Amino acid sequence: MRIDIMTLFPDAVEAMMGSSIIGRARERGFVTIQTHQIRDYTTNKQMQVDDYPYGGGRGAVMQADPLYRCWAHVVETYGPGRTIFMSPCGRTFNQEIARELKERYEHLILVCGHYEGVDQRVIDEIVDEEISIGDYVLTGGELPALILADAISRMLPGVLANEDAFTLESHYGSLLEYPQYTRPFEWHGEKVPEVLISGHHANIAKWQREQSLKRTLERRPDMLECAELTAKDKEYIRKLKNE
Repeated sequence: MRIDIMTLFPDAVEAMMGSSIIGRARERGFVTIQTHQIRDYTTNKQMQVDDYPYGGGRGAVMQADPLYRCWAHVVETYGPGRTIFMSPCGRTFNQEIARELKERYEHLILVCGHYEGVDQRVIDEIVDEEISIGDYVLTGGELPALILADAISRMLPGVLANEDAFTLESHYGSLLEYPQYTRPFEWHGEKVPEVLISGHHANIAKWQREQSLKRTLERRPDMLECAELTAKDKEYIRKLKNE
């Protein structure tokens, strides 16, 4: 997969995308992530990319032309891709959307806005969809773009050691992940649950499933409505509710 990120702050994006798991995945060729400095596509000496909004109002609005020229360069150089504008007005990002984008598209172009917004005309012309990471406003689209790129990249073949690394995590199967423990066995008077050191794989799997169900019921009961539950799962949930 290829992910191009259009931004005013490529160094900030590279600082995150160039380290740890995603950084190694890029080095090994499992995913290609490239940043593009929007200022490089201005036509003025000051490299200005914003101006006052028509109709008045606070702050400045990013101009259409630098964004369009940057996007056109990406498309002409690397081919067309699904263009996503990171915006609080878009559909709210979740694990299902991450899987959808990973499975349906080989090329994503992420557009990071800044200031008070982006000229609507360039959004109408180049953007395929808008995506939000939640009901709040940030100073720019870089953090949302990083979240999107990370969530998608880590599901690509070869990025993580094995598929279970993400298929058993919270939200992937519409359940929250079970609690995790590591050494030492006892810490501050609290011990690791005995079942996890029993070596009995079936009992461990049963405990993990039940803990996922319990945690989801307690913290995100809304997720159970779309979870794939077995008859045993449903019976365990009924038992929890009756306690």
